[in-house]
Amino acid sequence: MATITFFGAAQEVTGSCHLLESPACGKVLLDCGLHQGGDAVERIHNERFAFNPGDIDAVVLSHAHLDHSGMLPLLVHRGFEGPIYCTRATADLLPIMLHDAAGLYLRDLERDNLRARRRGRKEREPIYDMDDVETVLKRLQRIPYRKHADLGPKCRVTFHDAGHILGSAIVEVELKEKRGPRRLVFSGDLGRAGSVLMNAPSSLSEADIVLMESTYGDRNHRCEDESLEELREVLADTWRRGGSVMIPAFAVGRTQEIIFHLGRLHHAGELDPWQIFLDSPMAIEVTQVYDRWLHLMDDDDIRELSESHRHSLEGFLPTLQLTPDTEQSMAINRIKGGAIIIAGSGMCTGGRIRHHFKQRIWDSRNTIIFAGFQAQGTLGRLLVEGMQSVKLFGEEYAVKAQIATIGCFSAHAGQRELLAWAGNFEGPPRVVLVHGEAKAQDTLAEKLWEEQGIQVQIPARGETIAF
Repeated sequence: MATITFFGAAQEVTGSCHLLESPACGKVLLDCGLHQGGDAVERIHNERFAFNPGDIDAVVLSHAHLDHSGMLPLLVHRGFEGPIYCTRATADLLPIMLHDAAGLYLRDLERDNLRARRRGRKEREPIYDMDDVETVLKRLQRIPYRKHADLGPKCRVTFHDAGHILGSAIVEVELKEKRGPRRLVFSGDLGRAGSVLMNAPSSLSEADIVLMESTYGDRNHRCEDESLEELREVLADTWRRGGSVMIPAFAVGRTQEIIFHLGRLHHAGELDPWQIFLDSPMAIEVTQVYDRWLHLMDDDDIRELSESHRHSLEGFLPTLQLTPDTEQSMAINRIKGGAIIIAGSGMCTGGRIRHHFKQRIWDSRNTIIFAGFQAQGTLGRLLVEGMQSVKLFGEEYAVKAQIATIGCFSAHAGQRELLAWAGNFEGPPRVVLVHGEAKAQDTLAEKLWEEQGIQVQIPARGETIAF
């Protein structure tokens, strides 16, 4: 008999971590992600594995976002010695993601320890370091889409394109057990069918059990044309006010899609007066990785790129200014209006976007555009919900900037797309909802029952399901 235990992303969006156990495969971890929200150092030091990492035989990684991969260095530090299976593009992104995250963590910890020394308090040792990151990268097993990899003599894994970010995968695990074959499908994070650059998520039809994300289970996104028009209006309104636009963007996925949309506006002659900055060293590196994989992306979108731009998103937006250095980032502060600033982090939990907030969030001429999901407990979520003041670097700032959310730029499938993807399975299979907050999961569960006769389970953190 096989079991799955849910150690993260259970009735919450972040911290993806699901343990599959079976005589056919041993103990296999599906993702090993970081919970997001709150102080970064405290968050990482509060992470606890409810299992012995040394007992885990393998990790299967759905994609590179930190809420799915960010705890891998701690896992190896605590004794995990097995292989980590992922797609080839995910393996290209992980060095950037994990080095950046570890660097931020270690710098923040050093800052906290400096404060502790000044106050005569005990310092804290890092719970993982860059050597652990390097160990993770050495363990990566690169698997192309639709090719099988053996997890054991009676178990194999196959990755299918999830259309969420570069390299994102739907995970299919086939088990040969005494009672017969069993097939588990883990959606990872599903993308939108009409997402620019990404292919539509693959459709699967066979499964005994499906672990399905439910991030936007309670809402649908606007169509792409409506969102592009909304972006035009936000930019026009901000320009008339004499302000600037700040876009907190995830380095992987959202940044590249935003560059693509701004490139379309540029070629239509609608961005001439704006100064546009990509103020994220990690996003700059990731965009260069995307350039290497453009040939795998959606043909309809790639056709919008001229031959000269077909291998460079940066080239598609020639007015884009890259600011990898701290001095270049700080120089943006001298621009009083007419700037579009794309900076990390996507949920405003750290990164350069908070420095730009410090300079501009108190000015009603400016606008903040949110283009991705904001998890509970993050600064981004609080701003979307109408927070009136924010504490940045120890000081309070009034929130006077306009707040806009543009849903079609999200990398996650909306409710209609989730229902359509689930409807492709024959049977129907047993469906377990993960990666969603309670309201979204309850709404999606009701829709699945009403429209497709699928009765779902919504596990709590630490709960085990046998199948």
